[in-house]
Amino acid sequence: MARQGLYDRLPPPPVCPGMECAGTVRAVGDGVSDRQVGDKVMVLARSGLWQEVVNVPASQTFLMPEGMSFEEAAALLVNYITAYMILFDFGNLRPNQSVLIHMAAGGVGTAAIQLCKTVENVTIFGTASASKHEALKESGVAHPIDYRTMDYAEEVRKISPKGVDIVLDPLGGSDTSKAFNLLKPMGKLITYGVANLLTGQKKNLMAMAKTWWNQFSINALQLLHHNKAVCGYHLGYMDEEFELVGGVVAKLISLYSQGKIKPKIDSVWPFDQVADAMRQMQEKKNVGKVILVPEAPKEESKKEEN
Repeated sequence: MARQGLYDRLPPPPVCPGMECAGTVRAVGDGVSDRQVGDKVMVLARSGLWQEVVNVPASQTFLMPEGMSFEEAAALLVNYITAYMILFDFGNLRPNQSVLIHMAAGGVGTAAIQLCKTVENVTIFGTASASKHEALKESGVAHPIDYRTMDYAEEVRKISPKGVDIVLDPLGGSDTSKAFNLLKPMGKLITYGVANLLTGQKKNLMAMAKTWWNQFSINALQLLHHNKAVCGYHLGYMDEEFELVGGVVAKLISLYSQGKIKPKIDSVWPFDQVADAMRQMQEKKNVGKVILVPEAPKEESKKEEN
């Protein structure tokens, strides 16, 4: 989205993208006491992290837990913070509830599935293309739905006539309305993206107009009658909320250390193959995270990945 000028938190070009990375501390500035040279850290920033060396405030770094690889560390923050805050802070996910996760094989989708599994007896519906359904079932999705050939709302209602308790909506446009209608009483819709703006490698003005035109809109009085909640989430606007985000990261590190979550790496690409890495994601071939590394991964690390 940033590449097509559709992501508002990225400064205008020329710009280096990258909201998350992992690496080793090379130097610390004056007055930094809680980090030292040699620390292995994960980093969260608004942009600029697709580089070999980065300069960041210490407050935007988090110590990597024991046993975590740099690839996993680079894959953790954005997706898992997003999924955690959506499901638990907004969604108030509890045992015996049901959740619809769109783009279930992507980064946030994979994180959300793992986090749902930390709560007892949560039923997961997940949309993805048919080739990814086996992987989704293995990861804990009870009902994978092929959004390309089926109406996912109808499929959900066949299994759960009343709908679901929580919908994670990264799509926007008319899908937000569908999500709202799928909610049970006291259900929660959390919208966190507008993936419907993307249709290919280049900006599509028709898709933008259609998504804008079909935008979901509701007033407070209508909400009152529906007994439903609509929430909006954008991690890009949390860059001053160090305490809030830091608390979530601490919980995620604890879950990782207990073996309850583990970032799923789809593939690892050297910097000079960034275009191929982007294509892998944009053509929806990935299951999990697409990772960039400064140089080609050695054969051993490839074996480890597999």
